[in-house]
Amino acid sequence: MLKQMSAGLVTCLYLGMATLSQASENDTLVVYFSASGRTETAAMTIAGELKAATFAINPTIPYSVKDLDYRNPESRSSREHRDSALRPDYSGEVAEWDKYETVYIGYPIWWGEAPNIVYTFVEKHDFAGKTVITFSTSGSSEHGASGDHLAEKAGAGNWKTGKRFSSTVNTSEIRRWIKESR
Repeated sequence: MLKQMSAGLVTCLYLGMATLSQASENDTLVVYFSASGRTETAAMTIAGELKAATFAINPTIPYSVKDLDYRNPESRSSREHRDSALRPDYSGEVAEWDKYETVYIGYPIWWGEAPNIVYTFVEKHDFAGKTVITFSTSGSSEHGASGDHLAEKAGAGNWKTGKRFSSTVNTSEIRRWIKESR
């Protein structure tokens, strides 16, 4: 079932459509950017455990497989890495942003950092009065200071230490982390 849901949401990601889950009854939002589906899977698990709303950061111009080839210095992701001022745009907006007190932000680690499109999201929103918890996915890179760098760009909010999950993360590991991060 999760794979079917994930496949549908990944399709939305690549088609550049915004996905905002049904309204949540609580004050928690899980925001995520996922290029391959791994971060989305972690985000959906977190949202399910917390009964939180979700918002997918879907690029206006979807990333192709070629765009994501970090070994090619001319790929889109490589160019964005070299030019930290590039801010890819995304579609949609979070409905009722002000109602959320806790925001989880998830992303894959690219060159030890959050992808530039996550910075686009962070710079467009006011995090004053919000608790922000980052999480990332990566096959080998650490979470490092990626959350701290996003916090610097946000300029406001109570940013907590983030967590990196491996590409083979399981539900019990996420559940443990949620308990620790709250």
